[in-house]
Amino acid sequence: MESRRGRNKREPLSQIRLSDSQKEKLKAEIRAFYLDVRGEEIGMIEQMQMLELFEQNMAPIIYNRALDDAKAWFTQMMDNLDSDFYALYKND
Repeated sequence: MESRRGRNKREPLSQIRLSDSQKEKLKAEIRAFYLDVRGEEIGMIEQMQMLELFEQNMAPIIYNRALDDAKAWFTQMMDNLDSDFYALYKND
């Protein structure tokens, strides 16, 4: 009996991984948000904790939504292709 991995089935994405430069940019955005909106300074530890919270809990939801949107777009394009294909038929 084959394991799930043996069936060439894609494993679900467990966590979104960001590059160091992406993390630095997002931490700067978090710091700017707190300063601009709340008028508060936020420390490096708090920035990292907020980023980890978003990375672990929000990023997978946003990623899955993007996949759903891409699938809907692709389905619409395939429907358009199908109707365009039949529009090429010549009258008998």
